[in-house]
Amino acid sequence: MDSENHYQGSELMNADQTEQAKAVLNEIAYQPYADPEEFIVEWTDRIWVERGVGLIRENYAPDSIVHGAYGTGIGVEPVVRSTLTKISGFPDRVGQAEDVVWEARGDDAFLSSHRIFSSGTDTSLSTYGPPSGRRYSAKTIANCLYRRGVMEEEWVVRDEFAVISDLGLDPEAVARGLAFSEFTGSATLSDSVDVLAGGDSGPRPDLFRGECDFVLEMIEEVWNQRNFDRIGQYVPRDVLCHTTRNRTLSRQGNFQSSIIDMLAPFPDARIHVRDIAANYSEHHGGLRVAVVWWLTGTYTGVPAYGRPTGSPVQVLGSSQFLFRDGKITTEWRIYDELSTLTQIVHARGDEPAVISERA
Repeated sequence: MDSENHYQGSELMNADQTEQAKAVLNEIAYQPYADPEEFIVEWTDRIWVERGVGLIRENYAPDSIVHGAYGTGIGVEPVVRSTLTKISGFPDRVGQAEDVVWEARGDDAFLSSHRIFSSGTDTSLSTYGPPSGRRYSAKTIANCLYRRGVMEEEWVVRDEFAVISDLGLDPEAVARGLAFSEFTGSATLSDSVDVLAGGDSGPRPDLFRGECDFVLEMIEEVWNQRNFDRIGQYVPRDVLCHTTRNRTLSRQGNFQSSIIDMLAPFPDARIHVRDIAANYSEHHGGLRVAVVWWLTGTYTGVPAYGRPTGSPVQVLGSSQFLFRDGKITTEWRIYDELSTLTQIVHARGDEPAVISERA
């Protein structure tokens, strides 16, 4: 790919493809709302802000599949229970939608990448223990496959390390009290899938191919092949990266370091992109590309999570990339470092003190 000349005429192309994207999807996919974004935002508020926890049984299929940082859950009732638990622990929690990158999956379904900024106060007994009275904030990206208004499969990633840090808790002590269920279904599939044609959520429309291919090339060349010196081919001087632990990094050097720091604890790590979606919206700044990815590797490198164990880790992550003038001007990169730490402390032989059901 000739990255320097890849986007000539892309703004006009994006406008045309936006109309194509809207035409593909039947209203039955998001009724009674105006579009998939309003569908996602309103349903989230009904459940999390208005506290209609029981509405999850209407919004999620009875056999829905939820891949989270601690394993794969099957069925709607675990989602009801985990939502109730989180609301109880943080009664004033508010989740504010920052963006919804959506893309059709056939004419009656869509994949959404919903980025949420959550904040609240630790004023009640939670899975993390007695209330501290402290404020917290963190980001979540929930990737959901909806068909005819019902959620079939979800890949949800929370920056839970930011939460426990704001609450003043000891990360290792918290990690020792958490437990995993196994990953199943699409979380265990080979990484050989052609996500441009269709990832874990199914066949996708051939729209915004240039930008999607650009993101995939960047992840392969820079993240997987460790060609960190090529970062300038993909991002401008004034790039921003919003990532874990509520960090915002600016300029190419810090963007480069954020990738190196993510990989350094796991020198053999590989990033497997499992799904991709693209959407153009003037309101959200233009063309955004969202990806669901898994990091697999061995904890043998930089001791970012304590003494290296030589044990494998599997980390679910999600990124959203904003394009401007043919390059990635902003990335939101979320993965659960608390889950990563939990895998490592268990590999050291620290057994969980309690079993926490986490979605």
